[in-house]
Amino acid sequence: MVPQDLTPFLMRHFKNSENIGLCFNRKIEQQRGFTDVFVSSSFFSLHSLSIKESNSIAPLYHYPEAAQQQGIEENNKRIPNLKPEIIGQIAAGLGLRFVDEKEENTSTFAPIDLLDYIYAALHSPTYRETYKEFLKIDFPRIPYPKDSDIFWQLVQLGGQLRQTHLLESSTVEEYITSYPKEGDNVVTRKIIKKDWELYDTDNQLGRIWINEAQYFDQIPLIAWEFYIGGYQPAQKWLKDRTGRKLSYEDILHYQKIIKALAETNRLMQEIDTINIV
Repeated sequence: MVPQDLTPFLMRHFKNSENIGLCFNRKIEQQRGFTDVFVSSSFFSLHSLSIKESNSIAPLYHYPEAAQQQGIEENNKRIPNLKPEIIGQIAAGLGLRFVDEKEENTSTFAPIDLLDYIYAALHSPTYRETYKEFLKIDFPRIPYPKDSDIFWQLVQLGGQLRQTHLLESSTVEEYITSYPKEGDNVVTRKIIKKDWELYDTDNQLGRIWINEAQYFDQIPLIAWEFYIGGYQPAQKWLKDRTGRKLSYEDILHYQKIIKALAETNRLMQEIDTINIV
C-alpha cells in the first residue's frame, strides 16, 4: 500500500465512496514502543503527539476524480492502491491469483485480504519487538507471507482486528463491563491513571468513577492501560468528556471501546502463535 500525506487529494478517495485507510507513522518517539497503526473508513485529520509523529494514511482504493464529483453511483471502477510489481511477487509466492475485488474462494486474494494480512503483522508482539529499533526511524516494513496457509490465518485474524477497531464486529456488543448506578451521568471527576480502582486481583478487574456516585465496572487492566499510538483510549475518551453529560449512546459506546481493547489484546496474542518473522 502506498502511503500519502493527509491532503485534500487523498481525502477525496473517501468522499462519497466506500473505502478504508491504513494509518501509521514513519517514526515514533524513542521512549515508547510501536503501537502506531489503525484503520479508518471515513475522513480524519492529521494528528500527532509531536511534530515528529505525524500520521500517514494509505487508502486501499483510489477513485477516479469524476466519480468523486458526481457521486458514488456514477463510479464504475475503483483502482487498488497497490504496486503491481509487489502484488505479482506475492501472488507468485502464494500460488494465488490477485483480483481487484474480493471473491468467495481461496484461489484468489484481493486488496482487503492484503490489508488484513498487513494489519495482523503490524499487531504481532514478536514483529514489534524484533523490529523495534527500525520502527523508531522509518515506515514499517512488512514480511512477505511465507505460504498460503500462514497468509490466510493472518488474513482471518487481521480481518477480525479491523472489524473490531471499526466497531463493526458483533463481539464489541458482547459487553464485559457494566454501568450499574443511576445518576446524572456527568463526568465531574478528572480521570487520571491512578483512579482505576482494582477490586479483583486474580482477574485484574477494576472500576473507574466518573463522579461521586457512578462508575464503569469490571474494566480489565489490560484495556485500561492499552496504547494505540501515544494515547490510552480507555482513559483519554473519559478525560475528553470531563464536565459533560454522557448520553445513553455514550455509555454503550464506552463499553464497546473497552471490549474492543480487550479483544485487541486477545487477537494479538493469537497472532503471535503464527510464525511471521
